[in-house]
Amino acid sequence: MKNILAFFLSLFLLNACIGNSQNSISGEKEQLVSKLSPEELENYSTAYFASGCFWCVEAVFESVKGVKEAVSGYAGGHTDNPTYRSIGGGTTGHAESIEVYYDAEVIDYITLLRVYYGSHNPTTVNGQAPDFGTQYRSIIFYQNEEEKKLAEQFKEDLEDSGEYDEPIATEIVPLTNFYKAEEYHQDYERRNPTQPYVVGVSIPRLNRFKKKFPELLKEGH
Repeated sequence: MKNILAFFLSLFLLNACIGNSQNSISGEKEQLVSKLSPEELENYSTAYFASGCFWCVEAVFESVKGVKEAVSGYAGGHTDNPTYRSIGGGTTGHAESIEVYYDAEVIDYITLLRVYYGSHNPTTVNGQAPDFGTQYRSIIFYQNEEEKKLAEQFKEDLEDSGEYDEPIATEIVPLTNFYKAEEYHQDYERRNPTQPYVVGVSIPRLNRFKKKFPELLKEGH
């Protein structure tokens, strides 16, 4: 009986991030958080990453000192104006991605790469458990040659370190377009702290990151 219950719980969690997540918000009391205006965000640098469900990745980066905002969205595809529903089958080429606004005087791009690699398993091809498909693949999107050089060198050094037994699957590709995801995906973990996927996957992933990099956390995290 326990095995049967565990099986159905696993299926439930697996579908929580890829199912009709908009409906799950209706039963939750949203935790309002102060946001910077678009004009204020223009004062900061940006970086773009993908490493599984964007609910998880957004929460990780927003816990880091120097990060002013993380936005969930879609990048890396070949169609215009993607939606959560349209990318779900993995046919548009898009990955669930994050746009990170950061203060370059507080945190640099190399440290963001540490956060990125340190918060997921980069050897997993097309997914981060329990989510699998090309829309969950590991990608660093560079905006210029400097970011490309830093990302490639960081990946090479990590491969040479022997930290992983399997090859690193992370793609390093130029950013072409970033499309902001539907509003109900933004700050999803903070707004839905009791949602089953958040409880079973997002929060544990965030806590593993916090334990690994306590020196990078904002006060109060």
